[in-house]
Order: sequence, then C-alpha cells, then structure tokens
Amino acid sequence: MDETYLKVKGVWKYLYRAVDKEGKTVDFLLTAKRDKAAAKRFFEKAMRHKGDPEKVTRAS
Repeated sequence: MDETYLKVKGVWKYLYRAVDKEGKTVDFLLTAKRDKAAAKRFFEKAMRHKGDPEKVTRAS
C-alpha cells in the first residue's frame, strides 16, 4: 500500500493504493484530507481480500 497526494480539478487529494506483487492496483481510496483511521480500514480491507502482505514498510 502506498500513500501520495495529487491535484484533482485543482484541489489536493490523498490517494491510498493497495498493490499486488506485480505492482498492479488491487484497490484505491481517494480522500479530501489525510485520515489515519480511514487508511487503516482501507489497509485491513485490502488484506481481507488479498491476504497478509509479505512485508509492510513505512516511509517517513
């Protein structure tokens, strides 16, 4: 899963994206503001559908 931000119609949005081993997008979440609880729910949902990841890293 990764997090980034991008402009959509001139407004900054946060994009959370779950990817598989090949780098293909499994699911994504686009939010108006950075939301730790929503990101955690999204991550847990992705794991329910695709299983536990081999590794999880956190960028600072």
